[in-house]
Amino acid sequence: MGSFRAGRASAIIAAPVACLIIAGTLPAFAQSRRDVMVLDAGWRFSAEDVAEASAPDFADATWTQVSVPHTWNRVGYYKHDLGGTNTAATVDKRQGIGWYRLHFATPAGARGKRHWLEFDAASRVAKVWLNGVYLGEHRGGFSRFRFDATAAMKASGENVLVVRVDNAQPKAGGSTADVLPLSGDFFVHGGLYRPVRLVTTAPLHIDLADAGGPGVRATTVKADKDQAQVDLVVRVQNDTAKASKASVRVRLIDRDGAEAASATVPATLAPGKVGEVAARLTVAGPHLWHGTADPYLYDLVTQVVAADGTVSDEVRQPYGLRTMAFDPDRGFILNGQPYRLRGAGYHQDRDGKGWAISREDVAEDIATLREMGANTIRLTHYQHGQDVHDLADRAGMVVWDEIPLVSVWTLGGSKVPDPALVANAKSQLTELVRQNQNHAASAIWSIANEVDFGNSIPSFMFGGADGREVDPMPLLNELQKTAKALDPSRPTALATCCEARAFGNDIEIPTTAAAADLGGANRYFGWYFGKPGDLGPHLDGLRAKRPQQPLAVTEYGAGGALTMHTDNVLGGPADSRGAAQPEEYESHIHETALAQLDARPWLYATWLWNSFDFATTVRTEGDAQDINTKGLIAYDHKTRKDAFWFYKANWNPEPMVHITSKRYVDRAYPVTDVKVYSNTASTELLLNGRSVGVKSDCPQKACVWSGVRLDEGSNALVARGVHAGGTVEDSARWMLAPETARRFVIDAGTLLAAKSEGRVLGSDNWFEGGQAGSLDKPANFGKPAVPTAIAGTTDRAALATYRSGTFSYRVPVADGRYKVTLWFATAPTQKPGTFEVKSGNKTLLRKFQPAIPASGAVAEARTFTVKAKGSLALDFISGTTDARVSMIEIERLR
Repeated sequence: MGSFRAGRASAIIAAPVACLIIAGTLPAFAQSRRDVMVLDAGWRFSAEDVAEASAPDFADATWTQVSVPHTWNRVGYYKHDLGGTNTAATVDKRQGIGWYRLHFATPAGARGKRHWLEFDAASRVAKVWLNGVYLGEHRGGFSRFRFDATAAMKASGENVLVVRVDNAQPKAGGSTADVLPLSGDFFVHGGLYRPVRLVTTAPLHIDLADAGGPGVRATTVKADKDQAQVDLVVRVQNDTAKASKASVRVRLIDRDGAEAASATVPATLAPGKVGEVAARLTVAGPHLWHGTADPYLYDLVTQVVAADGTVSDEVRQPYGLRTMAFDPDRGFILNGQPYRLRGAGYHQDRDGKGWAISREDVAEDIATLREMGANTIRLTHYQHGQDVHDLADRAGMVVWDEIPLVSVWTLGGSKVPDPALVANAKSQLTELVRQNQNHAASAIWSIANEVDFGNSIPSFMFGGADGREVDPMPLLNELQKTAKALDPSRPTALATCCEARAFGNDIEIPTTAAAADLGGANRYFGWYFGKPGDLGPHLDGLRAKRPQQPLAVTEYGAGGALTMHTDNVLGGPADSRGAAQPEEYESHIHETALAQLDARPWLYATWLWNSFDFATTVRTEGDAQDINTKGLIAYDHKTRKDAFWFYKANWNPEPMVHITSKRYVDRAYPVTDVKVYSNTASTELLLNGRSVGVKSDCPQKACVWSGVRLDEGSNALVARGVHAGGTVEDSARWMLAPETARRFVIDAGTLLAAKSEGRVLGSDNWFEGGQAGSLDKPANFGKPAVPTAIAGTTDRAALATYRSGTFSYRVPVADGRYKVTLWFATAPTQKPGTFEVKSGNKTLLRKFQPAIPASGAVAEARTFTVKAKGSLALDFISGTTDARVSMIEIERLR
């Protein structure tokens, strides 16, 4: 991605008319194929900005030895030993200058050849020198780019390649002010984080200056069981001093090595120019690429044949024949048939490596998503590398491609984007299309993500003028025109955040969805706003507003911390910007969302957020630092959260069972619900060898055994699923401490129970009615929560939360007599008044008003003896003010 500044320009000449040749035998041409040298080892790196470092004789022996791909950044870590190896000590969040130097030998037989340096990515601005000769600059951190190094290359001996990269955070007047992204909820790593190569060709070759693309542009214009038609444009560069008579030969080769179609087109190429040659392939009885069910790929082989019959250059690419369409009522259509797309968003970083990942890493990620049952990936929020596209082609994963126009597009209070930034956005879009348009998997060009915040933009974003004054539509319209000119065969899209949200009266939200062909909604009901059940009706409203525009859900989800657990996902509010992000709540959001999405088959796709936890310096949340915890898999890309198994049970037909909350080992209550994700015909749950019961046909493949009474000490759970081919099992082990087996301590009004000295507290549970509240000021995007000091207790964190209103508890204790202690915490802001508390027919508190301090906050307790039969009842009844309680202790009397 990015504008491309080099010392060599290319001209375009008129293309000759194609001459179609039906599949036949390839002549025995002599071969003179391009040579590729991977430049991975022997690099030297310095984080110091040394002005003389571009000189060939600069002394770099003291620089750090590195291999490429390389990034110096390590960002994000967990506050535990699960899911990643980064620590506070190993983190490096520096953004700025980095220098790379490499000494390499000129390849043998280089005389008379052309030499290109190819960079798969350099973040985010790169300047390149070879042997002291400045080759050019590339502005954009995500795309492949090349420089013609022929004139600077030595005929023999050692060459010195120098690259200066700059990933500085954009600011007005800064070195990266015109390079997208200007902001975003992800960290932009620096370095040469994708491979670097030296490409050597004959003087007559397929164009290497085609915006980083292959120089071959192929479009399947028709494909069915009888026939497929592929139209091609091949760009040929003649770097000789004379006009060249040549031909372009294009072949489609099947998996067995047989030629399915070919075309040869004669061309006369002017000296020092690029000519575009058009061709057409017609394939009889084609084998179509049909997603994950049958991702069949041909080889598309493009050759430049000189007048003497020598093949002077060749480009070979896998190529899938398919048609794609998007319909507002039928959804996504693949090869004429509805094909529901269900998948996840994807960021390219991982623990311990940052962005410097390998092809094997990407292959592992694709395999993980396929294991889950996904058939599509949303590549967010920037152009991803060729590895993920190649592997998506092979796996049949339909891809949403996107440029990094994210939330902000002006700096320094400007009301309009800088012309250089507009040019950069168009350049990055051009590179995205040119480099990926031959991939069968690539289906959508996304021109923006969440540029519709208006004046509700989150505090961690920065830059432009008031959101009411910065209109995104002119830029979006420019990008829409650019995309359609580059590739009219694919639709454009963008993802919105905010349209039709219930903001305050002072919030103005621009409607941007109409700027692109397809709609995409990023909506976090039950997380950042609203209730989980609001998602479906909201989508219905968007569809009603634009019934002719196909709609997808491009993001939905919640955070999930590996070490945080809740006993009841409705016990209190999740802390979307702070700590309370239990793993079970993430699963709850996905369970409720999937039910609503499945009920709307007109959605062309749904992409959950996110596949893997990823780095972002705007967050301190859950049990992590600088990590967005919404991944279904941890930052190590291996540790699967419960929500992963929920989707696998629903999307992957392979028989499976999974006991949820396995990491919640030390249990807070002696009675609990047990949830098992299972797609088998029937599932039995066993506790310490005895059956708890058998369930079948569980809604959404989620089987729940309610009110399971645990044994004191160790509890071995086994879920056994029976299917046509046999059985599958999963197991877990929970512990119930002796003191916990005898008592319940309920931290009222909270999703995540507080820690207490000498005892285990459980989150709010067994209640009906009321609302959760807190005396503390909540966290907000990297800013921690502000606790309120509470006098009269050693359990401040527990008493800070409360349940209020009129509500009741039915706690599943054994029959007997119990000591019940009710704790109340109040602050000066509490409304004076009285309420009652009952247990069955017994009134525990009549016209009770907790003490309201003049300043600070204070706690007080009331203790009672209560009889229970079947369950212990507590009823809180509002009077002149809302009833409330902060903590409930229940201990059996012997």
